[in-house]
Amino acid sequence: MSQVSTSSEVPSPVCLTTRLTPSGRGAVAVICVEGKNAVARVAQYFVSATRKPLASFPVNRVVFGRWAQSDGHGEELVVCRTSETSVEVNCHGGAAAARAIMKSLVADGAVEQVSSRWVNRRTSDSIQAEAWLALTEARTERTAAILLDQYRGALRKAIRDAIVQLQNGDSTKARCELATLLQRGDIGMHLTRPWRVAFAGPPNVGKSSLMNRLLGYERSIVFDQPGTTRDLLSAPTAFDGWSMELTDTAGLRDSEDTIEVEGVSRATKFLAEADLTVLVFDTTTGWDERQEQLAERHPNALLVANKCDLHGVRESANPFLATSALTGEGVRELMQQIVERLVRSEMMPGDAVPFTSRQIHAIAAACQAVDDGELSFAIEELQTLIA
Repeated sequence: MSQVSTSSEVPSPVCLTTRLTPSGRGAVAVICVEGKNAVARVAQYFVSATRKPLASFPVNRVVFGRWAQSDGHGEELVVCRTSETSVEVNCHGGAAAARAIMKSLVADGAVEQVSSRWVNRRTSDSIQAEAWLALTEARTERTAAILLDQYRGALRKAIRDAIVQLQNGDSTKARCELATLLQRGDIGMHLTRPWRVAFAGPPNVGKSSLMNRLLGYERSIVFDQPGTTRDLLSAPTAFDGWSMELTDTAGLRDSEDTIEVEGVSRATKFLAEADLTVLVFDTTTGWDERQEQLAERHPNALLVANKCDLHGVRESANPFLATSALTGEGVRELMQQIVERLVRSEMMPGDAVPFTSRQIHAIAAACQAVDDGELSFAIEELQTLIA
């Protein structure tokens, strides 16, 4: 069931149907049907397991049954009347089941609306509305908990406090609070989209094996022939509750093979766009000038010396993390270092975090206005966020 109150009813006789959950993400999809004839419209298709009509069940009673189809079959689901004029349909989370239900309701005269309009009708608090929509895209419990704090008012309170401080002439304290919010902006933007981590390095250093070890399954093909990985291979995962997308790239080397050259070109482009590059080397080979140049081209990369089960980590001025994709040595430490590189702010329950471009831009503009001594403009910028 949804977490947002459905006390606000549809002001017109139009029956609206809205999918409240994102497509292809969860095990269950939630569809809301609202309007004067919402119960009757759903009842045309819903057959309860007890064969009792939907209207006979009390409000907020969860009812199991099937969504009838013309071929006599139907999707098993549960339905709940959340008010006299609203019904929630909970079905399988796949696209086909939800789409079929929405299609039948629209064919019967209901009007489909996007979830953002459904949310905006229920709250005048723009941050709360943005947080609710972002919650549907959260991929881990940790990121959902942070967004739930913002839904409950953490960010709104922090902005209000900064406004009061500016109104009272305490610009130093307000500027410090706003700077803290900006520092958390990168985390906020990654609450609904994963950090992109690229695994790169020379051929045959074990990039694919190391990524597979981190994922816990064989995503990338592993072979002892150089140049096996020729395209970008990505897979989602989570480290310490933070959503990540790991990408295996082609081995970085000069080649006359047209396909491999294209793979190296794609890898190079992706490395420039990734949030973090994990540069993997083979500890069993000597450290030469080409490897030194590769490390210098990626000064912010996390350097890994793989295959440490075969040979100790070679001496180098660069700080390497020793790993073994075969034995798992150093893999947990690699996860920790990836998180430390990406999540640069300590987070506590209840902390305020801006999580949209709109919020971050307004806070950044307010910071600049404070620096310029234009406190009234800074207040106006912040007020736009909570108006």
